[in-house]
Amino acid sequence: MKHFKKIKSKQWFFLGIGIFLAVVIYNASYADITVEELKKTYANAHSQFIAIEGMQVHYRDEGEGFPIVLIHGTGASLHTWDDWTTQLTKSFRVIRLDLPAFGLTGPSKHADYSIASYTKFLSQFLEKIKLDKFYLAGNSLGGNIAWNYAAEYPDKVLKLILIDASGLPTFTPQPPIFKMAKIPILNSLFLCITPKFIIRKNIEQVYADKLKVTDALVTRYHRMALRTGNRKAFIDRAKTDFNGAEKVNLVKLKSVKTPTLLIWGAKDTWIPLGNGKRMDSMLPNSKLVILENSGHVPMEENPKESLEFLKSFLNKSS
Repeated sequence: MKHFKKIKSKQWFFLGIGIFLAVVIYNASYADITVEELKKTYANAHSQFIAIEGMQVHYRDEGEGFPIVLIHGTGASLHTWDDWTTQLTKSFRVIRLDLPAFGLTGPSKHADYSIASYTKFLSQFLEKIKLDKFYLAGNSLGGNIAWNYAAEYPDKVLKLILIDASGLPTFTPQPPIFKMAKIPILNSLFLCITPKFIIRKNIEQVYADKLKVTDALVTRYHRMALRTGNRKAFIDRAKTDFNGAEKVNLVKLKSVKTPTLLIWGAKDTWIPLGNGKRMDSMLPNSKLVILENSGHVPMEENPKESLEFLKSFLNKSS
C-alpha cells in the first residue's frame, strides 16, 4: 500500500510539473503579430512605406531644414529616436526608418543582414527619397552602417554622428541574447517562445538606469519583436553579427574624413567606452563626448543630455 502511494505521489508530482511547464510555456508563447495590426499602434500620420527589394520599408520624414538621417540599432526601430525627433524637427528635416529585420519593415527576402547588405540598402533608400546631401547619425548597428556608408559616399554625408557604434572588436563576451540566437535548440524555441521578461532583461542591459525601463518601452520592443518574420530575421542577423567574415576593415574606417561626433555611454556594457576611444583615435576628424550616466542607447535613455552635444556639433561651422 505504501509502495502504491509512493508511485501515485510521484505521478501527481510529475503531472504537477507538467501542468506548471505547460502554463509557463502558454504564458510565454506569443504568436506573430501582423504588420497591419502593429500599424494601428506604431504607425502615425508621418509614417510612409516605400518598396525596396520586396520590402515595404517604414520611414518617417518630418520637419523642415537641412536633412538629418537617423539609423537605429539591432532589435530597435525608428521609435528609439522619438525624443530627438521632437526637438530636431524644430530646425531640421528629420528622416528615420526601420531597418530590414526590425520594426514594421520586417525581414529581407534574401535574409542577408551583413553590413555590406545594409549599406547597399541605405543607399537604395536614400536614392529613392531623392536625398543627396545630409547629416547621418547611427546607434550601435546603425552606427556601423553609417560609417561604412560615409566611407563609400563621402560627398553625401556632410557630418557624421556615431552613438555607441559597432564595427570594432569588443574583446568582451557577447550579450546573452546574441549567444542564445546562435544555439540551435534555443533559437528554435525563440521562434515560438518569446517571454516579455527576456525583452525587459535585454533592455535593462543596454540602459544604465533600470528605473527608466518602463512597461510601455518593454511592450513596444516586445511587440515589434513579434512582427511576422522578425524573430527569424533576428536570429539570422545575430549569426551574421559575430561572423568572422564581418571583421572590421580598419583601412575603411580610417578613410572616413567626414567631421564626426562620437557619443558614448560610459556605462555601455555591450560596446564599451574603450571601443569609442579606439574609434576616435582611428578617425582623422572626430570628437568623442562621454555621457557618464548612459548605457548603450544614450539618445533614448538620456535624450536631453545627448541632444545638447548633437546640437552643438550640428550648429558648429565645419
